[in-house]
Amino acid sequence: MEETRIIDLLGIPIGLNTLLALIATVVLIWLLLKYCTQSLSTDKPSKGQLFLEWLVDFVKGIVGGAISDERIQMYQLLGFTLLLFVFVSNFLGLPFIIHIGEYSYWRSPTADPMVCLSLALLMILLSHYLGISKLGLKNYFVQSYLKPVSFLLPIKLIEEFTNTLTLALRLYGNIFAGEVLLGLIAGLATSYQPFTWVVGMPLQMVWQGFSLFIGAIQAYIFVTLTMVYLSHKIEIEHA
Repeated sequence: MEETRIIDLLGIPIGLNTLLALIATVVLIWLLLKYCTQSLSTDKPSKGQLFLEWLVDFVKGIVGGAISDERIQMYQLLGFTLLLFVFVSNFLGLPFIIHIGEYSYWRSPTADPMVCLSLALLMILLSHYLGISKLGLKNYFVQSYLKPVSFLLPIKLIEEFTNTLTLALRLYGNIFAGEVLLGLIAGLATSYQPFTWVVGMPLQMVWQGFSLFIGAIQAYIFVTLTMVYLSHKIEIEHA
């Protein structure tokens, strides 16, 4: 685990490298959306607008494959926001590594287990809230935990825990492992420079490209599973 300075944020300890990267993630997403929407047009759309429309259609495909609810636009907006946040968070630590002394000041936010766990827990709790708001507390409990047979209640309660854990650990494990290997390759490249640059630098670029691909896949998987879990809470299964 990388050493970093710990910041007390409203009574919650958080690593400075994670906090800086989270702020950068929000700023980058805001800049991207501002750029893509600065000159909207139906006749001559800009490249940014075309990219944004493609991304919206992509998210609609993910959400539409799992949810057929009348409030689907709300879920599409949730999926769009989640996809952007997770994707940018996944690749933020790839371009460079910042170490000053013994402390790390930069990493991908999703390489922090608490960020992934918090994000997964938030999505699971949100699915419960949306399910209750649509079906009512009693009907929601019956549909989610007592059907098709009531004796499955303990298993379904365990399933809630495992869904949260696996949703978080799948994302964290892939991103953290990728950054660890990037650090090892960077160490190789600078160990006996300039001789090790010949091997280390090309290997670093190849692994960064592969990590970008993995980060995109993990963002897609995270959004897809979130929508699947959400559909189980808001849609009634008919026999």
